[in-house]
Amino acid sequence: MDYLHHPFAAKRHTIFAKKGMVATSQPLAAQAGLEILQKGGNAIDAAIATAAALTVVEPTSNGIGGDAFALVWTKDKLHGLNASGPAPRSISANKIKQKGHEKMPVYGVIPITVPGVPAAWAELSEKFGKLPLKDVLMPAIRYAEEGYPLTPILGKYWKMAYRKFKENCTSEEFTSWFETFAPNGKAPEIGEIWSSPDHAKTLRAIGETNARDFYEGEIANKIDTFMKQHNGYLSKEDLATYKPEWVEPVSTNYRGYDVWEIPPNGQGMIALMALNVFKELAKPEWQSANTIHQQIEAMKLAFTDGKAFITELEEMPVSVERLLSEEYAKERAATIEEEASYPKPYELPKGGTVYLATADEEGNMVSYIQSNYMGFGSGVVVPGTGIALQNRGHDFSLDESHPNFIKPGKRSYNTIIPGFLTKDGQAVGPFGVMGGYMQPQGHFQIVTNTVDYLINPQAALDMPRWQWINGKTVHVEPEFPNYLVQSLVRKGHDIHIAPDTGSFGRGQIIWRNAETGVLQGGTESRTDGAIAVW
Repeated sequence: MDYLHHPFAAKRHTIFAKKGMVATSQPLAAQAGLEILQKGGNAIDAAIATAAALTVVEPTSNGIGGDAFALVWTKDKLHGLNASGPAPRSISANKIKQKGHEKMPVYGVIPITVPGVPAAWAELSEKFGKLPLKDVLMPAIRYAEEGYPLTPILGKYWKMAYRKFKENCTSEEFTSWFETFAPNGKAPEIGEIWSSPDHAKTLRAIGETNARDFYEGEIANKIDTFMKQHNGYLSKEDLATYKPEWVEPVSTNYRGYDVWEIPPNGQGMIALMALNVFKELAKPEWQSANTIHQQIEAMKLAFTDGKAFITELEEMPVSVERLLSEEYAKERAATIEEEASYPKPYELPKGGTVYLATADEEGNMVSYIQSNYMGFGSGVVVPGTGIALQNRGHDFSLDESHPNFIKPGKRSYNTIIPGFLTKDGQAVGPFGVMGGYMQPQGHFQIVTNTVDYLINPQAALDMPRWQWINGKTVHVEPEFPNYLVQSLVRKGHDIHIAPDTGSFGRGQIIWRNAETGVLQGGTESRTDGAIAVW
């Protein structure tokens, strides 16, 4: 039986509920969040439970050793959490170049930065949660101990990662990855049970110590020992001094709605910049080639500038205020013409990330995202812990003139971004699309679909997507209307119809009716998406 063969079109409807909702890319993880809501937890507790479960039930995209960002709406205020980790203090561009690298490698110990995920859970729990962290992590611990059957899309990407690691990760530092994620000498199959007792032990230690064991205790010692054995840079000192940062979210007003993102070092500003440029152009028209052309051109400009300028706030050569200003949007919009432009090209690598949204009957809502960056990340698993470490440092530059030049203790440009929508000071709700450099493009398309065309959340996610790659190259999904493809080609775009939807991101949406409190949610049809409701 082929679980990835779908010969007929399928349709989902928007899900409605009153007491609580959890939307994410994996059914068991959504259920974990719902379980915590039903035990008296709030939306923040549910988000942590779901995120922890995702490290177990979707390790192809995220893990305990990754980064996280969150937007939390509670008591009529939006809070931002940046839990991305910095480069180790012992690293430098010269040291990397001396090892024979002209740019940051993808795999191994070099691109590993300080993981922020456990600290994010602890910080969210302490500041806004109702239940103890150790109780909130219990569903994830249970999945890791007892095992669970792989879902179709999970199985697909697990097998792809195994083949890639088998080819590229052959030295001793990768041995533990194969022991953990390919215990029988191969990737587990769709429907096959996989478990990770070491992962369960690590989650239990994080819960019982409010994540301090990860940063200062036995787990930190194991990470430190492994890094020293394999000439890595991440140390126990790097872990012990790490703390997530509470930040003021940044926003732009798009046709009456405030769209919120985390400020740099994240790339959320690119979505806001693109929206600002696009709203300076002609009024959007439904399924119009001219409108889509203008959207693509607006996104090109935002991405070109974002990649050139976004890094740690204090090192950005242009201010956030300038990039989000009306004057800047007008200047950039004025450069858009009737045909496709050719801005400075950027190679946009694919990414692996999980996104979730939660809401409860008290009005709390969470937009949360975490990632190991590229799939499983660096390919490094710390023995005895089940922890797959991220390769976020791959995005650093070894060029001293680049804003994202690697420095000890510096955070890199980060692709993962949670989104949130408000109107007239009231919460509309959380939304997000994971997937490397597709993320701001997905945010842009969800906001325009919702605001300009009043499309329900499920349809807004299902609508065929486009993705700017570089230059004049644009990828579109297989279901993208052919008449639009032809029209865009005539406008000079180099359109490629993708063979599947895998690179176009995976999104979740929860909107809340401000008058009735009724929640409405959409989940991603491009993956094993699910919504658990109460």
